[in-house]
Amino acid sequence: MVKKIDMKSYFNFYKNKKVLVTGSTGFKGAWLCLWLKMLGAKIYGIGYKPNNNKKLFNQLNLDKRILFKNIDIRDYYKINNYIKKIKPEIIFHLAAQPIISKSYDEPKYTYEVNALGTLNIINTIKEAKFVKSAIFVTSDKCYESNNSTVGFKESDKLGGIDPYSGSKATAEIIVRTYYESFFKNKKKTGLATARAGNVIGGGDWSKDRLIPDAIRYLQKKKVIIIRNPNFNRPWQHVLEPLNGYLALAIKLYKNPKKFSGAWNFGTEKNTITSVGEIIEKIIKFWGHGKYKIQNNKKFYEQTNLQLNILKSKNNLDWEPKLSINECVKTTVYWYKEVLINKKNVNNITEKQIKNYMNK
Repeated sequence: MVKKIDMKSYFNFYKNKKVLVTGSTGFKGAWLCLWLKMLGAKIYGIGYKPNNNKKLFNQLNLDKRILFKNIDIRDYYKINNYIKKIKPEIIFHLAAQPIISKSYDEPKYTYEVNALGTLNIINTIKEAKFVKSAIFVTSDKCYESNNSTVGFKESDKLGGIDPYSGSKATAEIIVRTYYESFFKNKKKTGLATARAGNVIGGGDWSKDRLIPDAIRYLQKKKVIIIRNPNFNRPWQHVLEPLNGYLALAIKLYKNPKKFSGAWNFGTEKNTITSVGEIIEKIIKFWGHGKYKIQNNKKFYEQTNLQLNILKSKNNLDWEPKLSINECVKTTVYWYKEVLINKKNVNNITEKQIKNYMNK
């Protein structure tokens, strides 16, 4: 039986807490900021102005509902000064260059944002006394591929042969070395990395991502073009890992020594679904549409990805709640309500968060 979220304890903990979310203008960042707002937190956001995925952030009016600052995560001087000024108790570091295809076009930029950005945040925390809990969000692609469908454990080898994966593995190593060298026996600050898989949900407008691309084709009544229908991925709704981050931050705050380290927030075992199956589900829930295969892939992607989530399930009282059908249905519903039925974005998004919390 899936555990119900203890939202009373969530609210009691986060109410009036000073929380910083980097990458707040991104897809996951916007969902997290809204959820934290609903929990009564005092939220500070960092985002970079050129972020092309800022649409959801603006649609939710988060620029007026949280204390937001435009800062390039690569600018250590500004990051350091801002964090020392606002003195957050909890930090969720989500700022990233998240697109694999873009990492091939801009590898240096990808490493600077994903690795140097992580270094800037953690070095600032090292110099501060007010941060009690910090979570650095990386990716399931931080693991060295072993061409196996067996789920990766947190202790498995890090690696990656593409710039995106390499940058995320580097971020993981930075956090671990800082914790072991400067935090473990010297500071009462909980530090953790969070590894999640292919996250879906309403409000993702990124290019070169399956569902946003499919929705754009459907909205224009065009045939959906996909590259690799047989590629398998552990798809999960955005609220699944965010729930894990919220739970982990509380544990880190209360017991930093016990809960610092790496954590997987993936799907249940044997829930991997192919790209082709996902597209068929999207078309079903949208109500009409067709797709065709056009394999023009020019970059490497791991064929199979699965995370072993036993550590998180056993220690954080966290586990996935939504089936793959529910994940896709909830996502497509959001886009249909917003794009076709012209419903209020904030109302739809808040409703989905409330429904998830009560599930």
